[in-house]
Amino acid sequence: MSSTKSFDPSDLRQFTGTERWYRHALVRSVLFTDGAKYVADTAGAYWLLDEIALAQKSVAAVKSEEFQVWKLTVKDNAATLACEDGNDRALFAKRIAFTDFPGEGVTLWFCNNVIMVPGEY
Repeated sequence: MSSTKSFDPSDLRQFTGTERWYRHALVRSVLFTDGAKYVADTAGAYWLLDEIALAQKSVAAVKSEEFQVWKLTVKDNAATLACEDGNDRALFAKRIAFTDFPGEGVTLWFCNNVIMVPGEY
């Protein structure tokens, strides 16, 4: 596997639906789309999908919300992963001391047990 990450957030505009669904390996009830898989593959960020999926089982405020907006904000090789309800109400936040996620971050949505990029909704 190459250590050079090629993730470009503008590439996410190409995802307007999904042709395939992928089942999360740890939380089998969670699926993710082509766009979410693209983020994980190109940014080396399967850990991000893990964080979202595991929160569905372990964080009460998250698992009770049907629609979720997940924002990863990266600065100086550290990050914050935050979850909101789509109306700017915070449900969860986690500081990540180190990340090699390329760029300034990404936004993913979770709805109906599916992790997706916003254009796939």
